[in-house]
Amino acid sequence: MSRFGETYSPGGFQVIPPAIKTIILVNVGVFLLQMTPAGEMLTQLGALWPVGSHKVGGYGFQLWQPVTYMFLHGSFTHLFFNMFALWIFGAEIENYWGTRHFTTYYFICGIGAALINLMATIGDPYPTVGASGAIYGVLLAFGMMFPDRYIYLYFLLPVKAKYFVAGYALIEFISGFGSQSMGSGSNIAHFAHLGGMLIGFIYITFKRNEWSVRQWMNRLKPPGRKTPDGPALYTGGKQGGEATEEEIDAILDKISSRGYESLTAEEKRKLLQAGKR
Repeated sequence: MSRFGETYSPGGFQVIPPAIKTIILVNVGVFLLQMTPAGEMLTQLGALWPVGSHKVGGYGFQLWQPVTYMFLHGSFTHLFFNMFALWIFGAEIENYWGTRHFTTYYFICGIGAALINLMATIGDPYPTVGASGAIYGVLLAFGMMFPDRYIYLYFLLPVKAKYFVAGYALIEFISGFGSQSMGSGSNIAHFAHLGGMLIGFIYITFKRNEWSVRQWMNRLKPPGRKTPDGPALYTGGKQGGEATEEEIDAILDKISSRGYESLTAEEKRKLLQAGKR
């Protein structure tokens, strides 16, 4: 089994891969619909309204809005820069991961960003629209997959992707709390941006470590507890201490079921220490 992000997808390189092409076309099509007489109703129904917000024209939060808000934009400039960023940073990620994986990631980041934004804006009167939450997740993925790739700010200043992404995250964090403390009705959903990056980071971390939800829960259990999958798997123990026989047995069981590369640095240290004994 290959580790997450270590192999290119067999589809090869495409300037505008299928998922990104479809997302851009759908966003442009929806924006054109927003320009029609029915556009106002479309925006009111599809925008992400905060829970407990005052209903304008009878509209408020609905269950479909964490998805539909991603396809609505407030202006042509808003749409253009979101789609441009999606293409610039997302094309290589989709070529790298494959269309199905990229599409799953995009929507997980967008929906996750919506849920975090809802928690941060309870009772606010302003709705959120735009694909920015999902696109910030794509930006985070680019920084994690290609950390030393140079991005040219204003086409002149070279900055490594990892620093570029970290800088954006810091700006959004400061801006989000700054706008809240001043009580401003900012048109920028800073917490949606941060939410997309946070969900993207969690998703990529799970994939890189090949964790399932069940495995993650197993890691939280005390050492030696039986799992639904069979033998006890080592999940911790004292850091820096000498491993017990029970811990060594559990580590060996883990190697048998998941392979040596699944061990943490601490587990490898304890196994080496036991071998010397």
